[in-house]
Amino acid sequence: MKKLKIMKKLLLLLMIIPMISFGQCVGDCENGYGTYTWDNGDKYVGEWKNGKMNGQGTYFISDGDKYIGEWKDNKKHGQGIYIGVNGYKYVGEFKDDKQDGEGTYTSDGDKYVGEWKDGNLHGQGAFTDADGNKYVGEWVNGKRHGEGTQYWKKASEFSNMPADSVYEGQWLNHKKHGYGKATYADGTVKVGLWKEG
Repeated sequence: MKKLKIMKKLLLLLMIIPMISFGQCVGDCENGYGTYTWDNGDKYVGEWKNGKMNGQGTYFISDGDKYIGEWKDNKKHGQGIYIGVNGYKYVGEFKDDKQDGEGTYTSDGDKYVGEWKDGNLHGQGAFTDADGNKYVGEWVNGKRHGEGTQYWKKASEFSNMPADSVYEGQWLNHKKHGYGKATYADGTVKVGLWKEG
């Protein structure tokens, strides 16, 4: 009777184990080079240290995105390239899984070359949109903030500036704010203090 109970428990355990899913490693996913595939279809091919992604490696995300570059303790860290299936591409520095340092971003005709912090445009940088409008200057948490120059190739509703205009001056939270100079296509120049756009 006791053996029958043990056999039933063992049979039940054997039936449950296949339902529990784990990733699979080919190679050395502890301290070496290996390929690890997760149940959701994500896959990492590269270097491992202490059971974590460390060193050079490529991470393929099941939705089609991928990251090629340096890793530290399972996080993107160092130089790398992130490519999204939607056309998004970032080439540059990462820290703790986020863009941080110098980097170049391109997507749908937009391009940013400059500094990043915690995944945001932050520091000195140049952003050109698909229409050819360009901002060169300071950024804080993804917004124009500080000293900068905006060139409008096309008219912009967000800033009330006509095509072929230039604003050089101070910015606050993505708006012209402080001392600045605007030069318009007809040659008109406006110099003075701007307040929130």
